[in-house]
Amino acid sequence: MNSDHSHPALRPIEAVPGVLIHPTADRRLASEHWLLATLPAPSRDRARLEWDQHQVTLLPLGTLFSAVRIPGRLLVALTGITEAPKLDQFLRETLDGGPVICDPRFRRYYALVPASMPRTWYQALDDWRAMDVDCLGRGSYLGVPRVDAVQWTRPRATYWSAPMDLPSALCSPVEVARLIAAGRHCMPAEPEA
Repeated sequence: MNSDHSHPALRPIEAVPGVLIHPTADRRLASEHWLLATLPAPSRDRARLEWDQHQVTLLPLGTLFSAVRIPGRLLVALTGITEAPKLDQFLRETLDGGPVICDPRFRRYYALVPASMPRTWYQALDDWRAMDVDCLGRGSYLGVPRVDAVQWTRPRATYWSAPMDLPSALCSPVEVARLIAAGRHCMPAEPEA
């Protein structure tokens, strides 16, 4: 690993006897390695380079995690909130800190969920697809920002609306479904064609 991509290893800090606290840098590095594990080894350096140069890389879905696409308009209808930082806070609280990626260019959010979604999701998705909600899994790719891109910094720049604090700690599918169902009831009715 070259020095451009290496992170200094920080020693855990002992808060109280018997309890270790791992610094944010260690947790982010572990999350980065976990995310990159979706790629074959030769592609991981390319992904790191893309993170360095473009702040985002494409990762395949359906192996370690999948993603549920949630349109921003659904969240705005549910909350009445239009400011990105406040929507980010809402998602962190509502999804118990589960990781969510924001694509401000298309005003979409992607809740990272376990790779195998319950079958009941696919029945609900038939109704939800009309709202631009979808479950993306095997055969799909997602633009994943660097793990330290944890706030909106500029238009069109993908970032973690709710950061990934620990590897493999994902959103609960039930909580994501409840969020979507609640938002659906708040959406204005679509005019009939």
